[in-house]
Amino acid sequence: MSQEPQVVWHTHAVSRQSREAIKNQRGCVVWFTGLSGCGKSTVANEVDHQLNAQGVHTYLLDGDNVRHGLNAGPGILAEKHGEEFAQRFGLGFGAQDREENIRRIGAVAQLFCDAGLIVLTAFVSPYRRDRDAVREMLSGQGRGSKDIACDFVEVFVDAPLEVCESRDPKGLYKKARAGEIKNFTGIDDPYEPPTSPEITLQSEQHTPVALAETVIDYLRSRGIIEVPNNRAIDA
Repeated sequence: MSQEPQVVWHTHAVSRQSREAIKNQRGCVVWFTGLSGCGKSTVANEVDHQLNAQGVHTYLLDGDNVRHGLNAGPGILAEKHGEEFAQRFGLGFGAQDREENIRRIGAVAQLFCDAGLIVLTAFVSPYRRDRDAVREMLSGQGRGSKDIACDFVEVFVDAPLEVCESRDPKGLYKKARAGEIKNFTGIDDPYEPPTSPEITLQSEQHTPVALAETVIDYLRSRGIIEVPNNRAIDA
C-alpha cells in the first residue's frame, strides 16, 4: 500500500492583516441563505453593487455560476472529461452532493476572506449543519481578536414558500410539483432555517436596495468597513 505524500500548511510572507490594511477593510464572508426565489442573489448583487460604488473590495459567489465550474455537475464534466471522471467528481443535488458543494464554497470563501475581501455568497445551503461547518471553518485560524461573527455573517433571506413559488423565476417549483425535479428544497427536500443568524431580511416586505442597505449598515456597525465621514452608526 503506497503512502500518501505529506501535506504541510505553509505560512505566507504576506499576512492577512497586511492585505486588509492595504484595502482599509476587514475580510469577512456574508452568507446569504434561503429558499429558491427568496431574493438571495438579488440582494447579494445589490450589496455587491453598492459596496463596489463605495470603493470596497468584494467578490460575489453565486450558486448557479459556481455550478458551471468549480462544482460542476456530471453532465457538464462528462463533455470534456468523460463519464468516469464526471461520476467521480461531478456534484448533483443529493444530500452528500449539497454538503460537498457548500464545503468547497466555504473553502474558497475562506481564501478570499484571508485576502481581505468581503465575500458575498448566495446559496440555498438548506442544511444547518453545512452552514455551521463553514462558520466553524472561518473561526480562529490565527485571526487574533476577531470573533466568529466578524468572519461569518449569516444572512437569512426569509420569504414564505408561497411567495417564492409565486416568483419562480426559473420555473423550478413548477417542475418540482410536476415530479420533473427530485430533491427540490421546500417541496420534497427540507430547508432548515438558521437558528440565530446575524441578519434576517424579510424580502417580501422591502426593496432589494433597502435590504442591501441593512446588510451594509451591519458591516459598518461591526467595523468591517468604515463609516463614511458624514454618517455615524448608533451605539
